[in-house]
Parts: sequence; structure tokens; C-alpha cells
Amino acid sequence: MSDTPMTDEELVSSFEDCTLPNERFHHRDHVRLVWLYLHRYSLLETLARFSEGLQRFASAHGKAGLYHETITWAYIFLIHERLALADARQTWAEFASTNADLLSWQKSLLNALYCEETLRSDRARRHFVFPDKVRLLPETGQ
Repeated sequence: MSDTPMTDEELVSSFEDCTLPNERFHHRDHVRLVWLYLHRYSLLETLARFSEGLQRFASAHGKAGLYHETITWAYIFLIHERLALADARQTWAEFASTNADLLSWQKSLLNALYCEETLRSDRARRHFVFPDKVRLLPETGQ
């Protein structure tokens, strides 16, 4: 594959059949792929399809141990929420422009939601863990 930008269909099909070179599949591409899936499938279907596809892709490229369920699901939930808040007719370029915080891997949005120890844990790698830097339930006094 060349370095020319892929169409949506090329990205989806090369990801799903694991022919996309690993070195051409960066964080921004992950976000774009989730964005595409959420335009095609429900949230629950996207969680299943993208997670299974990402595990298959990682295994096919000899990196099965890289899959991280909490990171994967958290980004899917965040992208889904942003889509719900945005104009449904946004193009990928418009979505990317208005959601630049989702595209930064070095300064990940997840750093504001999760303790570093949580994201490094085997538990978070294997199973989705809710954010632990924010309190999700009100104090009960108990």
C-alpha cells in the first residue's frame, strides 16, 4: 500500500482482512475506523465488531498482547458521545477538526479520566474498567 490516504472502504476492508500494514495504522486511524463503524452499526455492535477486529488485527501482525479493552472501549464510548453531540452530517474531516483531543495519543484524553496504574493493570487490559479519576456515583455517607 502506498502512503496516499485511504478511502473509508479501503480502511475498513484492509483492517478487517488484516492486510493494512501495522505501520500505517496509527491512533488517528483507530479513531477514524470507530467513527466509520458507529455510522454503520449500533454502539453495542461497534463494541463487539471493533474489539474483535482489533484483536484479530493485532494477532495477525504478531502483537496479540497489545490489545487493551479499557482503552478500546473508552475511546468507542467517547467517540459515540461526540457523535451524539455533533451534527450527524459531519464529515470525518469536520469531526476530526472539532474533536482534536480524541486524536492525540501522546496527551491522551484518558489521562484525565484514569489513574496511570489503572490503565497499566492487567485487569484493565483484559476487561473494561470505568474511569477512576472521576466520581461516578454521589457520596452516600456510608
